[in-house]
Amino acid sequence: MGKTLVLLFHPNMKRSRANAALASAAADLDDVDVVDMQAVFPQGLDLFRDAEGEAARLLEAERIVLQFPVQWYSTPPLLKAWEDAVLTRMFYIAYEEEGLRLEGRPLMLAATAGNVREAYQPGGANLFSMDSLFAPLKATAHRCGLVWYEPFLLYRADKLGPDELKQAGADYARALSTWIEKTPAREAA
Repeated sequence: MGKTLVLLFHPNMKRSRANAALASAAADLDDVDVVDMQAVFPQGLDLFRDAEGEAARLLEAERIVLQFPVQWYSTPPLLKAWEDAVLTRMFYIAYEEEGLRLEGRPLMLAATAGNVREAYQPGGANLFSMDSLFAPLKATAHRCGLVWYEPFLLYRADKLGPDELKQAGADYARALSTWIEKTPAREAA
């Protein structure tokens, strides 16, 4: 088993219950590093100041997980800023040195949503499936040569009780462990 990097993009982990439960469960796994990106970049990211270090972090990983709450049918602003800074650097500014070396890495999303699963479908309260909402991320993964895997999704995230959160953490840890075990690692560059 190689190093799996979980990049956690939650705007306020002090108030999070669901993402906190998932992150804690992931952090307990061997060879899994969880990084709270909001804690690392409380003022946001800058292409010139921060992207080089983040590119190096990605290149050290064999697998990548982006964990976040779905907010207004999208990702939190910091995740989009991270994409803009880090992936722009890696795939448009330093492709030969960085982007090319990242290609082939497995990528999985771990997302929480406040509504029920049925709300995320055509005709549901939110009209679109999670697969549709994640299309920009899937396109980004494709453009960057990352290998897309089925996301881990947790619905009703803000309505779960303590026992349900504990179970969600266990389910996430099991899903991550299975994914890590069955997913061929791309050697860190």
